[in-house]
Amino acid sequence: MKIQFSNKNMTVPDRVYSHAEQRINELEPLFRGTPEANVVFSAEDGKHVIELTIFSGSTIFRVVEKTSDMMVSIDAAASSIRRQLREHHNQLAKEINADAFEKDADDLIFIPEVDKFDAPAYQVVRSKEFVFGPMSVQEAILQMNLIGHSFFAFRNEDRDGAFSVVYRRNDGGYGVLVDKT
Repeated sequence: MKIQFSNKNMTVPDRVYSHAEQRINELEPLFRGTPEANVVFSAEDGKHVIELTIFSGSTIFRVVEKTSDMMVSIDAAASSIRRQLREHHNQLAKEINADAFEKDADDLIFIPEVDKFDAPAYQVVRSKEFVFGPMSVQEAILQMNLIGHSFFAFRNEDRDGAFSVVYRRNDGGYGVLVDKT
């Protein structure tokens, strides 16, 4: 598996990289093809944070784990990816290697600047570019759940590639917004 490491405002010892590489490579047999992993190490509120993103074909798996020890965070992230694969086993049949389980048991953030005398101004503090691939609504909901977001934008193949957004509703269901043009 191709693994790319990066750090946010911290230095990480080589033994942590080795441990992360070992744990992430243990996941490779669960995927078809050769997945790619992106690992970001950081610290937040006295906790060690690992953001693990795995790209397998057109599917993205993402987890964020925070614990008091970086090694434990790495183990938790690998376990979370394994759990996601098990939970969505049927929907991910094309992307994962089911036989391996038998062997083995940013977004835009708007911050209003309020001035007493002026109307609020909105400042974009982060921007992301994303390829909106064609997929069905069910595939988009699955992808949204895999990356842990509350919404997901895509090209709706059931509506001739119309720009669409699926989102998680407060009542536990899902909604879809479709561009009519």
